[in-house]
Amino acid sequence: MPGVGLGQLLLALDATLVSLVPDGRAPRGLDLPVRSAALIDSDDVRLGLAAAAGSADVFFLLGVGDGEALRWIDKQARDRVPVAIFVKKPAEALVARAAAVGTAVVAVEPQARWERLYQLVNHVLDHHGDRSDPTEDSGTDLFGLAQSLADRIHGMVSIENAQSHVLAYSASNDEADELRRLSILGRAGPPEHLKWINQWGIFDALRAGGEVVRIDERPELGLRPRLAIGVHRPPAGARPAPEFAGTIWVQQGSQPLADDADEILRGAAVLAARIMSRLAARPSTHARRIQQLLGLVDGDPAEVVAIARELGLPADRTATLIGFDTTGAEPGHARLADVMALSASAFRPDAQVAAQASRVYVLLPQTSTTRSVASWVRGTIGALRTELGVELRAVIAAPVAGLTGVAAARAEVDRVLDSAARHPVSIGRVTSLAEARTTVLLDEIVGLIGSDERLVDPRIRELRARDPVLAETLRAYLDSFGDAGLAAAWLQVHPNTVRYRVRRIEKLLSVSLADPEVRLLFSLGLRVPDDV
Repeated sequence: MPGVGLGQLLLALDATLVSLVPDGRAPRGLDLPVRSAALIDSDDVRLGLAAAAGSADVFFLLGVGDGEALRWIDKQARDRVPVAIFVKKPAEALVARAAAVGTAVVAVEPQARWERLYQLVNHVLDHHGDRSDPTEDSGTDLFGLAQSLADRIHGMVSIENAQSHVLAYSASNDEADELRRLSILGRAGPPEHLKWINQWGIFDALRAGGEVVRIDERPELGLRPRLAIGVHRPPAGARPAPEFAGTIWVQQGSQPLADDADEILRGAAVLAARIMSRLAARPSTHARRIQQLLGLVDGDPAEVVAIARELGLPADRTATLIGFDTTGAEPGHARLADVMALSASAFRPDAQVAAQASRVYVLLPQTSTTRSVASWVRGTIGALRTELGVELRAVIAAPVAGLTGVAAARAEVDRVLDSAARHPVSIGRVTSLAEARTTVLLDEIVGLIGSDERLVDPRIRELRARDPVLAETLRAYLDSFGDAGLAAAWLQVHPNTVRYRVRRIEKLLSVSLADPEVRLLFSLGLRVPDDV
């Protein structure tokens, strides 16, 4: 994966959020590719918990003291020199030490929210088109769209989602007002600004249609003139009407906006809706890597070690894989995978989650015991049943011998879940591959037999058609290993009745049930459903 150049990343983030220190240069240049980012806090450094993130290219140092930061960067440089570190108010000693090992230091605006910056960086890494790749052009890049729109109509542009979180923006200048600056920093806009915008029904107008909304200047609030337009994704699937997906805001500076700004802004809303739809349907880079590990998408098995290194996961340690089946969940629980990811991350910070159709998979690297895992799985199923009213089934695969075995384990988990869907009573709500193996193999064997009518003894079909009671007695007798008493208890009849029926069966079918091959053949045939 080529990644995004450090300079390109910083340009996308804008001077409102970050600046390169000390003088806008990086020790190893601005073309170094950035593919991943990691958050590191003081506890991670002090307790040595940051090792799992060791393969990241850039790091955000949250609340890490100057001394801790110096020790951390020395230790990190011995393994893999970071491309850059993001720090609020970096000390001169840290800047000098980072430069000595070849790491750029990016100063973060003190008012910026770390989680917002982290989200923006990952958004850029996942969706900011790599201009060297013709398949990743500005048609998939909200940042590129924002800057192109700003250049065309001479304003400062920001694109927000339906929850008013900034997704992308153009470069700012000294004329950016407080509302724009705070929105980019991830801070809530000044209450008086938001109250005024709400009072005038601007948000209602943006959600209601696709017309451009004009917002007048309010000098007493420090609010510059603006244009805004709602972004609406077209109807799709079960969605009968366009869906409000966000807003494009254009703040005017001292230069007038283009005469055709309204027309161009309407076109931008169409493009933004198209990009948002594409991004919503396309998993992030991290999600694709997890899917590759699980064998859910095409990939070269030889790349597993490289993918593990990229994700900061140990490739050779035993792991645990849990597969959840959410079949039957209500449509309102479409984000169930996200809810489960929250639970998994609370249980294990290094948990990796992927979803496909009705299945959600949780990978737990470096797992040596499954007792706590089984407890967490049962607790999660119980909590989601109580809080969301959904019934889940789970299969635990452990131990998995290294990440190279995860794809095969996932295929085995799917076999169990498929079998459980066909025979929900036979397999418990929480089971393991070992516990379910007999049931699954027998189910699959019977399925293969049932798929070819030549493999079902015609005498079984004849007996079922002629006398279903005798067919039921035969299965009970065979399942009871020829014990008439056990079969009678299951059928709730007298043992002599079972013996009489067995003699009738042997006579009708011209066989001896003392023959083990006959018993095996009939036992399998009787397990094939009547309608197959």
